[in-house]
Formats: sequence, structure tokens, C-alpha cells
Amino acid sequence: MIYLLISIFASVAVSVLLKTARKHDMRIEQMVAFNYIVTTLMTLIFLQPSADSFQAVLPNAWLFVLLGVLLPSVFVVMGRAVQHTGIVKSDAAQRLSLFLPVVAAFTVFGEALTANRLLGVLLAFAALLCLVYKPAPQDGSKAPADRQTALLLLGVWAGYGVIDILFKQLSKMGGVFAGSLLVAFVLAGTLMFAYLFARKTAWHQKSMVGGLLLGVLNFVNILFYVKAHQAFKESPTLVFAGMNMGVIVLGTLTGAWLFRERVSKTNAAGIALALAAIVCLYFGANLFGTNP
Repeated sequence: MIYLLISIFASVAVSVLLKTARKHDMRIEQMVAFNYIVTTLMTLIFLQPSADSFQAVLPNAWLFVLLGVLLPSVFVVMGRAVQHTGIVKSDAAQRLSLFLPVVAAFTVFGEALTANRLLGVLLAFAALLCLVYKPAPQDGSKAPADRQTALLLLGVWAGYGVIDILFKQLSKMGGVFAGSLLVAFVLAGTLMFAYLFARKTAWHQKSMVGGLLLGVLNFVNILFYVKAHQAFKESPTLVFAGMNMGVIVLGTLTGAWLFRERVSKTNAAGIALALAAIVCLYFGANLFGTNP
């Protein structure tokens, strides 16, 4: 469970950094690009992928190619969604992407659907709805529901859901996942820098420094997320739901504490439901012999 907790804390730290980026005049696209330089270097230093691992990942080349394309692409889509539809709807789309990996856990990864796990999943979705709920503006205004809005939110929902599934698949590769992770980071960074150079980006020093910090947090987040999947290899739902619930709960509390964001009674109920969901999923996993 410690792996999942570390990943949750790192993920929330990433959100805090991104939330404060504009305040400190940092460009998120540039931060994302430089982040991949750090994640690549940290993979080489701490995971030390061998030449054999690169040969072993060739049969699964589709996996790290997809990750290399999706990781930076979803960052860009998320950024545009926030600009076009606002943070609330974009964040809701990202969190509700939990639906895809949970379905994959039972249909692709062969997880047994026990009573505890089913109850945990139902509680998790109820918690998500409560946690992403925001009251309507008092002036009665509504955001425009156009095609671009729908496509952006669909991209966020599908993108984050597929990335979760791919990381679960990556965790099944055992000791050779380091090579796959390195290739994915290199490809993601290459595509992100190509995107910025194509736009003739004016580089900012603050954004580069922020990107270095983002890279450290992102590496810790991804590394321990994959390790959590390896530790709970028989119960991917615990990791999928636990990660989402943990990030939302800690993120909600952090937002209320650091940024004075309002937590409604519905949001508070969501926190309680999320904790109950994690308990159900955790004990459901341990009852069937999965070690934390």
C-alpha cells in the first residue's frame, strides 16, 4: 500500500505545481517538455535499464509507442479543455475516466468480481460523482455545450483512462518495464519538443526550472504507480480506484487548505464514500491473497 500512497502524494504535488504555474508566469507546455528530460535521466539513473530489456520490449513496441504519444497529447488536450470548458468539467472528465480501467480490470486483466470489489466499485463511482459536483452559478449562467467542448472532454476522459490501462499492462512486464518506460519518456519528450518548435515557442527560464521539478514529481508518481500494480497484480481495481480516490480526497483537502477552495457537504460526503470504497477494495484484495 505504501507504493500507492507515495504515488498519490506525488500526483497531488504535480497538481499543486501546475495550479500555481500561471501565477509564477510558467508555461505548462514548456514545463511538460522539460519534465520528460528529467524523467528520462531519472529512469537511466535509478532503474538502469539493460540492453537486454530493450530487446525484450520489442514484441510490445505498441505499448510504449502508445504511451509516448498519449502522455504529451493528453497534457495538451487537458490544457485546451481547461481553457475552453473550465477546470470543473475538465477535472470531472479526468476523474470519471476511472470507468475504463475498472472495466478493463474485469474484462482484460481477469480480476474476479467479488462482492467486496463490486461494492467498492459502486462506492467509488458514487464518491466520484459527489467529489466532482459543483453547484450551479447563482446567476443561472451555463457554459456553452458545443461540439468542441464535447470532443475535448471526451479526449480527456478517454486519454486518461487508456493511459491507466497501459500502465497496468506495463507493470506486467516485470523487470523489463524500465526499458519500456525509458522509450516511452524519450518518445513523449521528442514529440512535445517537436510540437513546441513547430509553434516557434519563445522559451522561458521559469518554465524550464518548473519543468525540472515537474519531472521529479512525475517520475515518482509513475514509478510507484507501476510498482503498486506489481504489488497488487491480482487486484488492479484496488490500484485504479485507490489512486483516483486518493488523489481526489487529498487534492480536495489540499485545495481547501492551500487555496481556500470551498468544500461543499456533497464533496465531504464524497470523501467519506471514497475512503469506504478503498477499504472495501483493499480488504477484497487481501481476502484473495494479494500482498500490499
